[in-house]
Parts: sequence; structure tokens; C-alpha cells
Amino acid sequence: MAVTQTVEKKKRAPFPVEFYRSAVGKKWVMAITGLGIIGFAIAHMIGNLKIFLPDVDGIPDIDLYGEALRELFVPIFPEYAVLWILRTGLILMFVLHVHAAYSLTIMNRRARTTDYEGPRSYIAANYASRTMRWSGTIFLFYLLFHLADFTLGIQPAAPETWEYGEVFANFQATFDRWPVTVLYVTAAILLGIHLYHGVWSMFQSLGINNPRFNTWRRYLAGGLSVILTLGFIAPPLAVAFGVIT
Repeated sequence: MAVTQTVEKKKRAPFPVEFYRSAVGKKWVMAITGLGIIGFAIAHMIGNLKIFLPDVDGIPDIDLYGEALRELFVPIFPEYAVLWILRTGLILMFVLHVHAAYSLTIMNRRARTTDYEGPRSYIAANYASRTMRWSGTIFLFYLLFHLADFTLGIQPAAPETWEYGEVFANFQATFDRWPVTVLYVTAAILLGIHLYHGVWSMFQSLGINNPRFNTWRRYLAGGLSVILTLGFIAPPLAVAFGVIT
């Protein structure tokens, strides 16, 4: 009787839970959530670049873009509903991505019985992979500041002018402050570094790892990182240097 109870207590958890507990499962979660985050980054960059487009009937194009996001699938869904569904999904992806990365770090440290990293192996590792954890952590803290400052207005750039929904005006007010602009550019560079190694290792996590593909994997990782970095830093620098007024 006692043996039966012990066996019952040790029943395996549902497959998704058991899979996530493994190192392979965590790598898959990191890869899949990474794909989702990259998709968001591309869409967000394209939206930001609308700051360079001319007004439409006197309304900044980026303001029309912001309004379109708020009215996604209206009247099928209420205003803001789909936008908040997307935001919630993005938050969940970030949480899973960070948790999987943290858990893998702990698992690797526990599995390491000796300090096998010598000078040679350290040099062999590229800069992006060595800075993966802290670049992602710093960018995450910046993202929280960015949401508070730009999206929610908790730390508004200019209390007398900041208004929810006025994307163009808020954009100017935010990046008229040089410290914020420098912070934003630094975060964009860190994101590029993080994405370079993330895109490269994502294929390995998904089992797509063949020496024949390494060249285009490197081009894809490098090209995507450069495009996103330049795409994110161009609008704030244009505001800071008075190109956009």
C-alpha cells in the first residue's frame, strides 16, 4: 500500500511541464519566444520609422499609425482590446524568455563540476555570446523605463505637453532630452548585440545546425541586428539633432 502511494506521488507532470523542465525544452521556449520578440521588434521599428513620413491632412502619419493600432478589428472587438491582447502576449513571451534563460544558467552552473573555462575558450567565444545575459538584462530594465516614460506617461517627458495618443508630440518631447536619447541609443545597440547571438543560437536550439548553413546564419544574424539597431536609433537621433521638428 505504501509503495503504491509513493508511486502515485511520483507521477509525472503533464508533458508540457516535463518538457519545459528539461534543458532542451527551455532552449525551445527561448527560441520560440525569441522569434516572437524579433517579430515585435521589426514591427515596432517600422512603426517608429513612420516619424519620417509626411503628414496626412495635417495629421502626423505616426499618429495615424498609433490610432490604427488602438482600433484593430473594431467594431468586432472594442477599442484597445486587440492591442492589449497583443501587449499581454508580448509580456508573457518576455517572462518565459527571461525565465528560461535564467533557469538554463542555473542548470549549467549546477552541472559544471570544474571551472573548465580557460583563456583559450574565453577568446574563442564571441563578444555577443559573452555579453548575452547582461545585455538582455539591461535592455529589459530599459524597456520598463521606456514603457513608463513614453507609453504610460508615468515619467512624462514634459507634463504640460504629454498626452496619451499624441505619438509625434510625445516622441519629440521624449527625445528632446539628450540623456534619454543616449539611453535609448545605448539600449538599441545592446539589443543588436543580444539579437546577433540570439538569432545565431536559435537555429541550434531548434535543431537546425549544419555547417553548410553557418554562412547564411551568420549573415542573417548580423544583417538583422544591424538593420534593427540602425532602424531604432535613427528616429531619436533625428529628433535630438533637429532633423525632425
